[in-house]
Amino acid sequence: MIETSSGRHRPWMAGPGRPWMTYGLIVSCCLIFVLGPASGLNPGYGSGGRLMEAQSTYFERWGVVPTALWSGDPDQPLAPLTALFVHGNWLHLLGNMLFLYVFGAMTEERMGRFQFAVFYLATGYLALLGYAAAHADSAQSLVGASGAISGVLGAFLWLFPRARVTSLFPFLLFLPLRFPAWAVLIFWVALQWLAARQADDRPGVAYLAHLVGFTLGFLYAWARFGRTARVGGAARPSEGESQP
Repeated sequence: MIETSSGRHRPWMAGPGRPWMTYGLIVSCCLIFVLGPASGLNPGYGSGGRLMEAQSTYFERWGVVPTALWSGDPDQPLAPLTALFVHGNWLHLLGNMLFLYVFGAMTEERMGRFQFAVFYLATGYLALLGYAAAHADSAQSLVGASGAISGVLGAFLWLFPRARVTSLFPFLLFLPLRFPAWAVLIFWVALQWLAARQADDRPGVAYLAHLVGFTLGFLYAWARFGRTARVGGAARPSEGESQP
């Protein structure tokens, strides 16, 4: 649950305008991961060395490999898009989907479903493209929705600067605790760092892509919605706008 500075609670699944696009993205990423070789649940990919080889081939096929992206292959321009739906391990997937679930719902509600979907895909695409441009000589595959979700976080920070997030943490006996959104965003960065440490020889986590995505998301929300759309900001909403 997220609470704005005005004290109004926003249950994730309340009301007629449910964030179906956010839910659809989460379900898509989870299904693709479970059916792919990275989950280790699909017996069709074998086990041991055969599974590792299948994972490597899978990541190179559907992820972003900077050297391949700039090779002139006509199929490569789609790589930053397909890479958004592929994840390297369970921690990588669950960390990304958790933050998409928490921050995507209100962002989608503010933007609208179609605009949110375009924003998500475009931000993620550009974030991965930016990483590939800065590391043009890298042959390491890059996968994950982190760049797109970073964009969502950047937009959320502009749109809801004083929001507080109520979360349940298993290591604190599932006690419901309320934190400022910015504090939870720092936790997200730490979670991504842990995923990178666990990855070993799996696709790398690109912090530059996170930075590009976050910056693009923040700037888009600033340019598109301005101060009048901010919840908890000093400005009052313009006529015809509704507070969340």
